[in-house]
Amino acid sequence: MKYSGTADLPLHYGYLPAWLTERMTRLGLAITEAIIAEYDTAEVLRRLSDPFWFQSLGAVMGMDWHSSGITTSVLGALKAAINPHSKELGLYVCGGKGKRSKQTPVELLHIASQTGLDGNHLVRCSKLSAKVDNTAIQDGFQLYAHNFILNKEGLWTVVQQGMRNDSGMARRYHWHSSALHSFVEEPHTGVCGIHQGDIMNLVAKAAAPAQKSMLAMTTEHPDRMIREAKKLIMPNHHDVKAKDVDLKRLGAMLWLTQEKQPADFEELLLLEGMGPRTLQSLALVSEVIYGTPSRFTDPARFSFAHGGKDGHPFPVPVKIYDETIQVLSKAIQQAKIGQSDKQKAIHQLSTIARNVEKNFIPNDNFDALIEKERRDSWKYGGKTVFRDAKPPQEQQLSLF
Repeated sequence: MKYSGTADLPLHYGYLPAWLTERMTRLGLAITEAIIAEYDTAEVLRRLSDPFWFQSLGAVMGMDWHSSGITTSVLGALKAAINPHSKELGLYVCGGKGKRSKQTPVELLHIASQTGLDGNHLVRCSKLSAKVDNTAIQDGFQLYAHNFILNKEGLWTVVQQGMRNDSGMARRYHWHSSALHSFVEEPHTGVCGIHQGDIMNLVAKAAAPAQKSMLAMTTEHPDRMIREAKKLIMPNHHDVKAKDVDLKRLGAMLWLTQEKQPADFEELLLLEGMGPRTLQSLALVSEVIYGTPSRFTDPARFSFAHGGKDGHPFPVPVKIYDETIQVLSKAIQQAKIGQSDKQKAIHQLSTIARNVEKNFIPNDNFDALIEKERRDSWKYGGKTVFRDAKPPQEQQLSLF
């Protein structure tokens, strides 16, 4: 068992509007299909177990880049997108938030009956991963969401989230089955987050004597934390600041898609007719599909694809979102019948952006960039959960 990492996120309440839910589902399916076509279902599971990639995926889908809401909304969208095509894709999403999390065993047994997998073993893994994070690791966070994602070969990833009301934070836990050893002896490669006092870790190797006795187990407090793995701690501020973004990476991508004409690149001629703003979004989606793990250390950067539902860094550009889905989905469908030129062109976007980035020197107009996106949002059908974007003159308040 690999415990791939954790993410500490500000608790964020609100609702997901239908116009965004539907688009997240369509984009989630297209990204999943692209990863499977380029790699395999095991790669999808590996990426979902990476807290940084998961947060970047949520940001590129138009969710609030830093909040706890990414967890349940992204997994809900993926479940709605993937499960109707599970037989074709070889991938399944179980569980969810609240009562839906308790349906995980039933769902796993049903999948096992269809695939020939050991359903009882999968149910046991699901329950034990939840027990470890909720009971054996007593860090003050109580689980309220549990998702178990698996492929037809029986490899799986668990993404689950706990809440701690007194701190206003949520903590997301990521598990990966690639190196199963033991649930009760060092199952994690790390449990990390903001220091909030001593915790009781009863699955640390040092706690083995305590496991022999329930009395000893309730009093044992290991003096050390197990070694650090991937950790993601998101800030409390909602707006996207320059310090949240790798400006060299963002600037190189914007220069490529906004200033450098796509026609200059032979690889992008296949995308003729697509505007620079859609190319900007597609470049970030391309990186989510093809980027290496080190490229996701600044998830806020991916919010520059489709903004955020609460308007940070800018309203969701619905027209651009739809064009991105259309281009990506068409490329995937053509690749299925042996015409992979468009998919290769999308792949090439991230490669070209990385090459540009090597010698790129970012400027200091980050705030101006966000202001421009907000000012132009109405042109792209900009929406938030509060209102639709309006032309600048309609946004000004009357003095009389």
